[in-house]
Amino acid sequence: MRHVIFGESHGPAIGVVLEGVPPGLELDLDRMARELARRATGKNPWSTARKEADEVQVLSGVFEGKTTGDPLALLIFNGDQHSKDYEALRFTPRPSHADYAGFLRSGGCLDYRGGGHFSGRLTAPLVAAGSVAKQLLERRGVWVGAHISSIYGILDAALEDTADLRAVAEKDFPVLDDARGEEMKAAILEAKGDGDSVGGAIECAVTGLPAGLGAPDFGSNVEGLFAQYLFAVPAVKGVDFGAGTAFSLMRGSEANDPFAVQDGKIVTKTNHSGGVNGGITNGMPVVFEVTVRPTASIARPQESVDLRTGEETEIEIHGRHDPCIVPRAVPVIEAAAALASCALLGI
Repeated sequence: MRHVIFGESHGPAIGVVLEGVPPGLELDLDRMARELARRATGKNPWSTARKEADEVQVLSGVFEGKTTGDPLALLIFNGDQHSKDYEALRFTPRPSHADYAGFLRSGGCLDYRGGGHFSGRLTAPLVAAGSVAKQLLERRGVWVGAHISSIYGILDAALEDTADLRAVAEKDFPVLDDARGEEMKAAILEAKGDGDSVGGAIECAVTGLPAGLGAPDFGSNVEGLFAQYLFAVPAVKGVDFGAGTAFSLMRGSEANDPFAVQDGKIVTKTNHSGGVNGGITNGMPVVFEVTVRPTASIARPQESVDLRTGEETEIEIHGRHDPCIVPRAVPVIEAAAALASCALLGI
């Protein structure tokens, strides 16, 4: 199953086309709407004030409620754009945005409004595609869930049981420990009050993937495959599997995952490897953490360059932006993981 996301932040609509969707899936659009509501804007003070209905229109690939096997086209109309907020930034790229790189790539033809095709707005159709992937995965007994693992150095409770993530999906602020979640909210609002932003991390688990999927080589390596999907999400700057960078603090005796037999099945007593050995699934949950950078659009003067004159200048970014995108990114990371899991399973 392949997907192509189209549209721009301030264009008339955004959407996704999925090819290779198996026929006969009873597509649950209500469930898709709930997934989109999890990443929706304008619901609380730690997200952008931009409000979009994010109602999905199915243009093709579904007949009488079931997928046909033909390309599945999903469309989401845009409705709350403030394009004038970006006119002054047309030739002065915002620091750490894709403005300058995109300007070069497009030969100067980039849609600069709201970040154009590089905007986080394009994660809405990604979530829609991920909802399709999740529904397909559940027919194979595979489930995907995630939580905020940290924001600005404030850590959520450690994930002891992946089943705990099912309740997190119903929360407005998706953490395991609500008290720590309140601390995270306070940090976000403090940064917002300073005209600044904060970053964080999201931990995600995929359960039910059978052992033996993947390969050690380029192209089929499980970690490499997931990374391709995850790094395509705007603002993701790091991906760690299992213990990740904490391996550098361990001895081998601490890092190794001892094998055992449970209910006649080979398992590991710990899961520091994140369910992957040698680029191949070992039957344990595939667990990873993504690092999400602070929102690059901040309400402070910043240094830039005028692309017309080549002279240094100072810019101020106006408009509506998340002081922290981590909370709304949780369903986005789940969607990317679900699509990666479908690719791994050959769906």
